[in-house]
Amino acid sequence: MSDTPNNPGPQKELSTELRLLIAFALMGVVLFASPYFFKMFAPPPPAKTSAPQQKTAAAVPPPEAAPVPAPAETNEQPAATAEQVAAQKEESFVVDTDLYKVVFSNRGAVVKQWILKKYTDENGKQLELVNTAAESKVGPPFELLFDQRKPAVDLNSVLYAAQPSDDGLGIAYEFSDGAVVARKTFRFQKSQYVAQVSTEVSEKGAPVAHLIGWRGGFGDPSVVNPSAQHTICFDLTAQKLVTKDVKAAKNGTVTSEGNFSFAGVEDTYFTAAFLPAAGGSLKVLTFSDSVATAADPKEQPRVGAGIGGSGHNVFAAFVGPKDLDVLTKVNPKLGSIIDFGWFSFLAKPLFLALHYTNDKWVHNYGWAIITVTVIINFLLFPLKLSNLKSMKKMQALKPQIDAINEKYKGISMRDPRKQQQNEETMALYKKHGANPMGGCLPMVIQIPFFIAFYRVLVVSIELRHANWLWVSDLSAPEHIAIRILPIAMIATQFLMQKMTPTTSVDPNQQRMMLMMPLVMGFIFYGLPSGLVLYYFTSNLVGIAQQVFFNKTVTIADLPQPPPAGKKQNGRNKR
Repeated sequence: MSDTPNNPGPQKELSTELRLLIAFALMGVVLFASPYFFKMFAPPPPAKTSAPQQKTAAAVPPPEAAPVPAPAETNEQPAATAEQVAAQKEESFVVDTDLYKVVFSNRGAVVKQWILKKYTDENGKQLELVNTAAESKVGPPFELLFDQRKPAVDLNSVLYAAQPSDDGLGIAYEFSDGAVVARKTFRFQKSQYVAQVSTEVSEKGAPVAHLIGWRGGFGDPSVVNPSAQHTICFDLTAQKLVTKDVKAAKNGTVTSEGNFSFAGVEDTYFTAAFLPAAGGSLKVLTFSDSVATAADPKEQPRVGAGIGGSGHNVFAAFVGPKDLDVLTKVNPKLGSIIDFGWFSFLAKPLFLALHYTNDKWVHNYGWAIITVTVIINFLLFPLKLSNLKSMKKMQALKPQIDAINEKYKGISMRDPRKQQQNEETMALYKKHGANPMGGCLPMVIQIPFFIAFYRVLVVSIELRHANWLWVSDLSAPEHIAIRILPIAMIATQFLMQKMTPTTSVDPNQQRMMLMMPLVMGFIFYGLPSGLVLYYFTSNLVGIAQQVFFNKTVTIADLPQPPPAGKKQNGRNKR
């Protein structure tokens, strides 16, 4: 592979959050403007042997926030010539822990399978993170990539001599033809998602810079959207997570190099993140690999990654779920992999509230969504009540507004009397404490909560495959022919709209408003069920609050119409 210059990548498409925000904004435009239109971590080095079944040392203690101790510094260089080391036949080795099953091959010393035991795919099988369908085209994970100079031997096709550990939780691979020497070591923990990985390549005693590859996509094979997969790196200089999707490499390999705390590859709910044992510069390559998957036989561009850049790479490799608690225990900065989006100031507290409610109270994320939604709506009720009163006042002031409009009927927008009309209207609103924009405020308040809930649902692995009643996965649309929740949401939206005071009797505007629940239903039909459940619950609470309002606000609380004679005098004066 030759050096590839940095590629800034194409401009990103609009995110789902931005699309939703635009949709709400357009609905707001309809609400505001329609009246005017109608009314205007390293293990010990292996012994050199061609016997594949010799065993190595015991387990290393699990890593904490700084998971991998830096390897001892040495100025020794490998001998210019070395003993020849290789296996005679291809063999597999399996690491089986409480959390995953990893299958290795000594041909190339690569990973053939990486299965997470506690997570399933769409067919209910234990989740395979390796895209096995892509192996023949781009190679399996942990192949060696060379972006500067390649050694004289193809180290990804030779047979490495293997030394498994006594406890079955580690293995060391070595190959040497006398000039080119390559070593790979893997050390696992019984009940942690962190493994210690090291790779070393030299030729005639000189180190050969290389990277660890994971190409052809990563994660859940049922993910149909390749843009959900990214290469990631945490830039310590900028103190932020940098991601690149497959589109960034559509014109060629993209190289990123810097002072990175970690780097790797991710999909929506899982990640393979490599944390260097020592500081210094780290290189990340982003590839666009056109490959098929087990779920999709059609070849599509999927992200590939290369991480390393040194002649001796030592990493703590976290391969597992994007669970906030698990990630931060390994390294606090790993928590940044979970992207709560623009409204993280709301989304993260919402996630913590749902997590607490599920663990301590209801033990089901569907009921947790309902409980948290009810609490949010009642906390916002005083503000909503104030707006309902304002809308009711607007409704009662309708005859007086009509009288002002009749008084200035027919005048153009450039006429100075138009300013007088606006002043009289605003004076009337001020006198009775009415806010003409108050009716839209509840919807405006809902927008950040709506987007925050969306982010929680699409990035929280706790909600992946979480069920509720007939809903099998709250993070996805209902898996039934006719989706019940969106239809129920539309019905409650219609009912709440009928109960809410209107400030216009214009039939054209009323017909336009009747279309809004259908527009909302169309938008929500393909969204995660948990999000629709949130909005449906909000509607039910809103209906209950409206009933309470209608029974407690009396006529005396509202402005009264003017006497008939005074109204008539106003017209005669005109």
